[in-house]
Amino acid sequence: MRSIYAIASTIALAGAMSPAMAEQVGNEQSGDVADVEEIDEENTIVVTARGQKLYRVDETNTAKLPSDPLDTPISITSINEQLIEDQGARDAQDIYRNISGVSLFSYAGVTARGFRQEEIFFDGVRGDPYVGFNVPQLFNIQRVDYLKGPAGMLYGPGAPGGLFNYITKKPEEEFSAELRGIVGNFDRFGASGEVTGSLADGVYGRVGVFYEQQDEFRFNTDVQTLILDAGLTFDLNFANLTLQATRYDQDQGGNRLRGVPVDDNGNFLVTRRWNHNEETDFLDLVSTNLQASIDGAFADNLTWNATFRYTDAEQVQNYHEPRALIDTDGDGAFDLVGREFRDQTRTEEQYTFGANAIWSTDLGPVQNRLLTGYEYFEGSLDFIGGRASFNADFVTRFLAGTSLPSDIIPLTLNNNPNYGLTDPTQYNVAFGNSLTETRREGFYLLNEATIGPVILSGGVRFDWFSNGNLNESDETYRLGAIYKPRDDISIFVQWADSFVPQGSGNQIPERGGPFAPVTGEIIEAGVKTALDNGRIRASLSVYEIKRQNFLQPLIDGNGNTVDVGNDGLEDLAAIGEVTSRGVEFDVVADITDNWVFTLAYAYNDTRITEDNGLGSFSNRVGDRFANAPEHQLGVWTRYQVPSINTAFALGADFVDERLSLSGQTVQDYVIFDASIIWTPGPLEVLLRVDNIFDKTYAESGFLSRTGHFPGEPRSVFVELIKRF
Repeated sequence: MRSIYAIASTIALAGAMSPAMAEQVGNEQSGDVADVEEIDEENTIVVTARGQKLYRVDETNTAKLPSDPLDTPISITSINEQLIEDQGARDAQDIYRNISGVSLFSYAGVTARGFRQEEIFFDGVRGDPYVGFNVPQLFNIQRVDYLKGPAGMLYGPGAPGGLFNYITKKPEEEFSAELRGIVGNFDRFGASGEVTGSLADGVYGRVGVFYEQQDEFRFNTDVQTLILDAGLTFDLNFANLTLQATRYDQDQGGNRLRGVPVDDNGNFLVTRRWNHNEETDFLDLVSTNLQASIDGAFADNLTWNATFRYTDAEQVQNYHEPRALIDTDGDGAFDLVGREFRDQTRTEEQYTFGANAIWSTDLGPVQNRLLTGYEYFEGSLDFIGGRASFNADFVTRFLAGTSLPSDIIPLTLNNNPNYGLTDPTQYNVAFGNSLTETRREGFYLLNEATIGPVILSGGVRFDWFSNGNLNESDETYRLGAIYKPRDDISIFVQWADSFVPQGSGNQIPERGGPFAPVTGEIIEAGVKTALDNGRIRASLSVYEIKRQNFLQPLIDGNGNTVDVGNDGLEDLAAIGEVTSRGVEFDVVADITDNWVFTLAYAYNDTRITEDNGLGSFSNRVGDRFANAPEHQLGVWTRYQVPSINTAFALGADFVDERLSLSGQTVQDYVIFDASIIWTPGPLEVLLRVDNIFDKTYAESGFLSRTGHFPGEPRSVFVELIKRF
């Protein structure tokens, strides 16, 4: 949604426009009433009140049935384009603070309600153009929805913490255009432009171009991002057909990044700028995405939609992986890092098709909606990996001054690392390759019945999936109930489950396979409000998620692992369980016409509740899970001063203490950010400052040999926006 300053600028027209006309124009652009204060001697209209709903989203279809948030028992956080713009967000990591229960794990992965989660959907269907290690960009994104908890009945296999659904920008009939330019510290600069509007009767188009580059804060790192985006919408009378094409080209020097080594208390051993990669290392992504979506109605009460998405992506990376921290002089302080070299290419091709039909009818006193849907996904991942392994002799020869050309020179662990002494073209790299083919197919039914103040819903999904030669099937379910004592208060409860197929390597008979999938189920209850005519949207929920069927080595009565067939492979049993309990509180409020406030708080306790006593859980640290904070709080507030066409915004992000995968402390942190938005006419100026006090902190932890992921230092940029 456009800011009121841009709206005010477009309706502050010179000439003989009546106050009524000005108010009508403001309503058309903002969807709300804009109050007219006065007409000065030059007949210029001055608008003082902002259209409401600045950050609110009144309807989402991420739960498959388009619904007001108060009319669904599912917890969904929606981040709209205005909030993305005000926070100067460029990629997904910039918006996690707005989602209660979500914090960074690594790369595009997050910790969600205590569990590591990486599921990404676009416009409600699978198809990740970023191949896992590149973080989703937001230039062509209209809104980001995060659906919390298990979503197997709606989206098929997935982790129980939730999933991201990115809603892309579509062509619009009304003409609009904008140009942006940005400049900031770390040699940051870039520009973007987009235009949409009617091309002919019943045909709308959109074109967008984004380019930005920056030298990032860690040694040897930089990034260049180019996004080309285009779309056409055809009004076919019986339906709207939208065709979209997007090209992502991202070159990142000095990546793929690991962390910076720390002591057991979580203190960095060297500057946060330290990087294990050489200047010649890189992470490059080229991804092409084609999408066709159509939605229409067979009758007033029977709507339908279908989406086809194709992704062709190639990700190439060279990087030096830390393998050992070395104390060369025995003084108790690490001073060298032994490394190995990796040369990897991932080529991924994905096809997704999803279709839904919704039948709405009144059955006596019951208002009923029935959803039926089908989804098909097919993907192939061709991986070519080369490795020059770490060898302790490399360190010995380096210390003796007798290194060979093929040695991987260890890196000094200090504030002035010895980059450039090693030559990757001389390494003895051994290559291997693998091809993984995946197919998934699902059919689902969901019914929603409204009887006065009560809304009941229930659904079932049947999935068939294959990974290589392994073929499996599973069913997932969802039940929900809502009671609305008033139109603006909703009391809800839901139960839902999910599943993730076991890894194909563990499904072989020699290990006791095949095994049932890892399952997850949630029981959640809470209350949602839209008080003061919707100006105050709030939700409070409590939940328990149980994730079961984790594979564990089978042990005998003496605590020894079991190899039933004496084939050299330990047998497994699906006996592991993790329980996550939490409370979440979210607020999006228009406190006054000029003051907006958002808050996202989460408490979570995730623990191992069943295992075989050997501690073999992935992501396990003791009886807890890695990178799962107990408390998390994100706050954002914006106050505008119409008399000077300026808004001031301030945000804070708190993440509680956690443990890394190696059990090292990841210290808690609080960082502050601010934006100033000035709109002198049709031009908007955004001044953005992240990490105002330049705090040194770790966003998440990893292994002791790779360290913690450092948060960014203070960064400043100015963005100029011209709208037409």
